[in-house]
Amino acid sequence: MFPDFNLYSTPLLVLVIQGLIFAFLLLYRYNDKRNPSDLYLGLILLLTCYSQTCYTVGFMGWYNEFRTTKINYFLYNIGIALAPMIYLYVKSITTSNFKFRRKDWWHFALALSFVIYRISIYTYDALQPGFNETQNGFLKINLDEAYIQPIMSYVEFPFMLLYLAFTLQLFYNYRKKIQQYFSNTYRLELNWILSFLILFTLLFLYGTIQTVIGQYIDLNYQQRWWLNLLTALVTLYVGIRGYFTDTTKLNKLDFSFSPSTKSIPDSEDTFEFKNISQEDIDHIKSLMETEKAYLNPELNLSDLAKQANMTRAQLSEIINSGFNKNFNDFVNGYRVNAFKSMLQEGKHKQLSLLGVAFECGFNSKATFNRVFKKITNFSPTQYLNSELN
Repeated sequence: MFPDFNLYSTPLLVLVIQGLIFAFLLLYRYNDKRNPSDLYLGLILLLTCYSQTCYTVGFMGWYNEFRTTKINYFLYNIGIALAPMIYLYVKSITTSNFKFRRKDWWHFALALSFVIYRISIYTYDALQPGFNETQNGFLKINLDEAYIQPIMSYVEFPFMLLYLAFTLQLFYNYRKKIQQYFSNTYRLELNWILSFLILFTLLFLYGTIQTVIGQYIDLNYQQRWWLNLLTALVTLYVGIRGYFTDTTKLNKLDFSFSPSTKSIPDSEDTFEFKNISQEDIDHIKSLMETEKAYLNPELNLSDLAKQANMTRAQLSEIINSGFNKNFNDFVNGYRVNAFKSMLQEGKHKQLSLLGVAFECGFNSKATFNRVFKKITNFSPTQYLNSELN
């Protein structure tokens, strides 16, 4: 009897409804604010919720009640659309002033072709006599299930794997890039995006393993239910985090030039400063040591370049080649030294260690602990106990 609210259908129904709510909230916000990431994430949620809805109504008894339903024609391999959508979502967040270009439609060539193909075979089968008395028509059985679906199971795996690799590469390149521009990167690191990509990868692997096992063992709907439940949970997590995380400021990041990544060789006698003078190096040292530019927690490459009366490219060249560091390590090195000096002065007796760190230009506990450990090989507490006691 439909609807049957049972142990399998109810959790999926609740999660799918919540996922759809966040999908429509994101799309509504996109219509108002025109932030591309809202559009892509909203479409990602719609795709996954559509797929989950088909399974949810199945667990609610739809297919038992309506045996001639034609839903099989519209159960698409959503992975071939979802994978490029996730890629474009991450790209829309990590690329300044991102815009969807005409050539980006090629990402969806396979998905659109598959949709057109399915509509075509449905149209043909619907014109055949007796179609209303059966669930699947002639082409669905003799073409789609016999040939196309087996082929798609082999195509979908490398397709999604390739896009996952592209997306992870895009994300890690972004993480490297912000080290060259910003001194405090914690709020820009998009750790929840990394969590999302890891979860999606695990779901992809789970689904692949289930598909392989299904070729040798007939898995029933109950055995396949766990993948649908996990997918619905991940969908809701992504919807909540994506909706309540402000990514609009990332669209304004200006990555219009590529910072230098040169470094000083072991022997300075063999190194020729190309376009860099000792005067330039001393000038930057003065800004950091005398004017204490590092105390600004929002300090970025553009800010320091303006203070130095240089272009960002010139400043980046000096820091990378003259100091053998990226911008992030360069600035945070001064902050750590300032922190050590304040501990020597007994500042920790008036403020917490985190309070002292904030006085030195850090703006998050996570960044402070990570940077301090990287530079000193000690945690702040370990350093305090070992050096000052």
